[in-house]
Amino acid sequence: MKPAVVFSAVFVAAVALYLPTIRYGFVQDDRAIIAGNPAAHSIGAALRAFDDPYWPAESGAGLYRPVTILSYAADWTLSGGRAGWLHLMNALWHGLAALLVALVLARWLSPLGAAAAGIVFAWHPVHVEGVASLVGRAELLAAVGILAAVFAARRGWWIATVACAALAMLSKEHGVVAGVVILFDNWLQGQERRPYPIGLWIALAIVTAGFMAAWLAIGRSGASDVAAVFVGRGASGRLAVALPAVARAAGLLVWPASLSTDYGPQVIPARDSFSLAAVFGAIVVVGVPVLVVWCRRRAPAIAFAAALGALSYLPTSNLLFPSGVVLAERNLYLAVALAAALVAVGIEWSASRWGTRPAVAALGIVALVCALRSFARLPAWRDNRSQLLTQLAEHPESYRAHLSAAAVLAGLRDTAGARREYRVADSLFAGDPHMDAARALYLVGLGDTTAAVALVRRARGAMPLEPIALRAQFLLELARGRRPGALAVADSAWQRYPWERSWYAPYLQ
Repeated sequence: MKPAVVFSAVFVAAVALYLPTIRYGFVQDDRAIIAGNPAAHSIGAALRAFDDPYWPAESGAGLYRPVTILSYAADWTLSGGRAGWLHLMNALWHGLAALLVALVLARWLSPLGAAAAGIVFAWHPVHVEGVASLVGRAELLAAVGILAAVFAARRGWWIATVACAALAMLSKEHGVVAGVVILFDNWLQGQERRPYPIGLWIALAIVTAGFMAAWLAIGRSGASDVAAVFVGRGASGRLAVALPAVARAAGLLVWPASLSTDYGPQVIPARDSFSLAAVFGAIVVVGVPVLVVWCRRRAPAIAFAAALGALSYLPTSNLLFPSGVVLAERNLYLAVALAAALVAVGIEWSASRWGTRPAVAALGIVALVCALRSFARLPAWRDNRSQLLTQLAEHPESYRAHLSAAAVLAGLRDTAGARREYRVADSLFAGDPHMDAARALYLVGLGDTTAAVALVRRARGAMPLEPIALRAQFLLELARGRRPGALAVADSAWQRYPWERSWYAPYLQ
């Protein structure tokens, strides 16, 4: 099996699986980040916005991913804003990432093993969200940057190494681990290891420090936007949710049968104390470093993939600090390299024990199962309607699915249906101040100010400066004839969120 054939096949396989997405549109966050964001509509605008947050300023969500925005701008310029073109580019970036996984792991694998790693990575069902969702581009670019930096460092391409590491960081925050991954890869080379020049480490340190400074200055506001389940929780309460999420993430890598567009309560239960699932999560947390050390000599491909996956997932794992999500499949993008490496090593072991043909047959079965599961999952990301209906059908325990359904029904003027969905969402999880604020805003619009009072109080008690809660209280004060109180709320909102002035202004004329 010639290496050129192996790597070409991996790239083509990765791209081909996602070609159906060229018929898909902008879904969920795609609308705010791409379709409704002027910075993503031309290369010049993207360059001028290089010192702007990733999310548009009016959202207040922050983060800093200028290269990702620049990539959207390039696609928008070439295609005239056609969503299908952006989806095609996502497929191509995914193909490049799969190719790099195969290339990097090929240091320790045979051509058959490299092919197995590349194909499994290309077709793993966990990737559907990251590739089929346009905002998943950040994951793809960061992965390409990190892996390309490792590949370049091995060949002594020092300038390319630093440039690729910078690409990873400026695409998504977890790119800051690029230097650590390069260091770890060098450590794994064992007796073949040659020290990298001190200038490389200095350059990587400067780039990393520069990115972190820029992130703190420009994108830090996004760090305060934590998942609702973590609001008001201390470290132990956070870990009571985060550790089961780690266990769920590990399970998705091995057996991705039950996928979800949202892993908030109660897809992952919002427990207040430790559980058996938390114990499993703790075992995973301890077991990954042990696996890395144990496999360093025995199966370095597994050691590298385990370290790569753990480092890339750590910033959003909620183990060290709360993040904006409990778990998202797109955040497991590089972690899939571990599943790919495990399969690759298993295929090589099978080939040595029973021969190449049975090993190839086993690989074919695994690859086919992955491809069919991924292909069946693609329609969930066709549009907002498909995503919501899929989530409600597969995970009716998701409070966020019912919250979204309430918003849709409210827009359709189905008052009874919207009230019902809000009640269901609240019965599943009553700790989301964003939901309380949105529900209160809806009730005030219906004239039900009595029911809105408790919701506004609950939302502002949990997050005093939540923008939607401020809007709800403002309208509540106006509806009850308390104009001075409404003006005070508006003044608080303007001081905190200057872009909100345009929303309040029509009510004060």
